[in-house]
Amino acid sequence: MSAPVTAGPSGRLLRAAWVCPIDQPPLRDGWVHVVDGRIAAVGAGHDAPAAAEVEDLGAAVILPGLVNAHTHLELSWLRGQVPPSGDFLAWVGQLMALRTSFERSDDPAVMTPVADAVAEMRASGTVAVGDIANALVTPAVLADAGMPAVVFHELMGFGVTDGAPVVARAVARHAPLESRQVRIVPAPHAPFSVSEALFTAIRDVVRAAPRPLTSVHVGESPAEVELLRSGQGPWRERLAALGVWRDEWQAPGRGPADYLCDLGVIAAGTLVVHGVQLTDAELARLAATDATLVTCPRSNVWVGVGAPPLARFLASGVRLAVGTDSLASAPDLNLFAELQAMRDLAPDAPARRLLAAATLGGAEALGLDAELGTIAPGKRAALIAVTLPAGVADPEAALLGGIAPAAVRVLEMAGYHGGRP
Repeated sequence: MSAPVTAGPSGRLLRAAWVCPIDQPPLRDGWVHVVDGRIAAVGAGHDAPAAAEVEDLGAAVILPGLVNAHTHLELSWLRGQVPPSGDFLAWVGQLMALRTSFERSDDPAVMTPVADAVAEMRASGTVAVGDIANALVTPAVLADAGMPAVVFHELMGFGVTDGAPVVARAVARHAPLESRQVRIVPAPHAPFSVSEALFTAIRDVVRAAPRPLTSVHVGESPAEVELLRSGQGPWRERLAALGVWRDEWQAPGRGPADYLCDLGVIAAGTLVVHGVQLTDAELARLAATDATLVTCPRSNVWVGVGAPPLARFLASGVRLAVGTDSLASAPDLNLFAELQAMRDLAPDAPARRLLAAATLGGAEALGLDAELGTIAPGKRAALIAVTLPAGVADPEAALLGGIAPAAVRVLEMAGYHGGRP
């Protein structure tokens, strides 16, 4: 008789000075056991399981990969071309003038920066992204790069009076571009660029999905609030100059979050982006709807709308995620730089709360939390390691101090498959 075969050590054991699972306190002398691209166990000390491969990362912290919940990869070619401004509408005007200079969205001058931007995100620790798209050139790039994503197909139309055919055409256009890694959903742009009819048509299609998901820019500038409350101000003047103003339009007479909550556009599964101008009452209402507020602090300052009231965001209890916005309004796509800005804005906030916004908060917002966002058994091993100075006593706080890409290493991307089916 032959002797029974006994399974030997399997998988890969990663050790480091610290492991930050995000959903529990940091583990000193931590380890993560990875088998077949998934997390098998996480712990600390010497009771780690046997593994076929063991790697000790030394003075580093292992954490789940970051999730960039809001960016515009199509605008990556505009990096450095739209300087910071103290006037949001003036900044938008410069942006739009440059965007119209390219007639073909597949121009290499547009496409190469998109691919470079995806690589840049990954190099600084991002493992999934929520991307805003108009020309829809990014789904293929993201799929080919093996970057899990939700692409929000952004729709505009302040003068639209029948939104259903507009949304139907958009879905017909983007549905063939979806892949195993990249989900595409319709999304309204903002209250100053989308009619009530278009908002409600998008809402109806989104809510019919098995897992409703959409995104909308809300409360970014004071001019937006003025338009919705009184029907006056710079946005009315801009819309009239563009020839899309409707004299019969009636201002809702309330703030942007209240307006969209009343319409049912903001609900569970909605990413509410920016929120710089929202009142405490509106923030409380967002929290009650279970929507996610996505903050982009460096972009807000760049475009002249002011720093987001991060302490108020946190006090409201609203779900929070983090985005870089585009390379037209930020110097890079490094979420660790956003975390540093968030710490500066809310120095008393618990470090783990901020880190959770850039990991689990983004994963939950994009519907990827079953796979990403924490270091827990069964999840994909989309892990990163950040080199820290020896002797760090609080790794979570250290991660908010400004981490350069050179200090970041992607440990595992197993389970992510590039290419479209």
